[in-house]
Amino acid sequence: MTKPILKADGISIAFGGVVAADNVSFELAPGEIKGLIGPNGAGKTTLLNLISGIYNTSSGSIHIDGVDVTKVPAYKRARMGLARTFQTPRFLHRSSIINNLLLGTDLADQMGYINSFFGKKGSNFNDELEELMEIAGFTFDWNDSISTMPFGQQKILEIIRAMLEHPKIMLVDEPAAGLNDIELQRAMKLMELATERGCGIIVIEHRMDMVMNFCHNIIVLNFGKVIANGTPEEVQCNEAVIEAYLGRE
Repeated sequence: MTKPILKADGISIAFGGVVAADNVSFELAPGEIKGLIGPNGAGKTTLLNLISGIYNTSSGSIHIDGVDVTKVPAYKRARMGLARTFQTPRFLHRSSIINNLLLGTDLADQMGYINSFFGKKGSNFNDELEELMEIAGFTFDWNDSISTMPFGQQKILEIIRAMLEHPKIMLVDEPAAGLNDIELQRAMKLMELATERGCGIIVIEHRMDMVMNFCHNIIVLNFGKVIANGTPEEVQCNEAVIEAYLGRE
């Protein structure tokens, strides 16, 4: 049996009287794509914030590759192989595309950000970057300002930056938002390549066509609680999910 790369055991958090995550437990295997769905306000992004260390759990535990990281800060979890994208891409907007990407290589220990200006440590960096850019369909100058890129391309570039970290785990928050169908297909190809390299992915998404065809397993949240956890087929037929989110039609 494959050892999970990520394990959440009974994690919870509340903001005032609102319970955003309520005794959530699940596992993520290497190479697995796990969907995270539910109504707005169900606690999906909060759960990613708990896993990545942006928020601290009020109870429960989180393990990465068998190591308890419940009290470990976010930057150390990143060093352990956890990468993250956001609903709105987060870049250094006064800097160039290539300088933003170098932040990912630093976490992969390919190239220190400061050292990158004097010579790279990882001889495969340019080849890897060119491969990812080709999949994304990007042809721009790497020295262009990141602020000149359209929103959809920034979303894809954030996935590329995460992949340059060589992560064990990727947390991807609403990748389809702002993307057309061609861009979405390219984003999915990038994530599939990451899983082929052994990375486990948790993806929040509202596009059910993508979730049902792309994810191996799906967690459904409602008011911070897990109301279903199974294959796309199992989730589609779950009465609680139909009532809370998918709708009977």
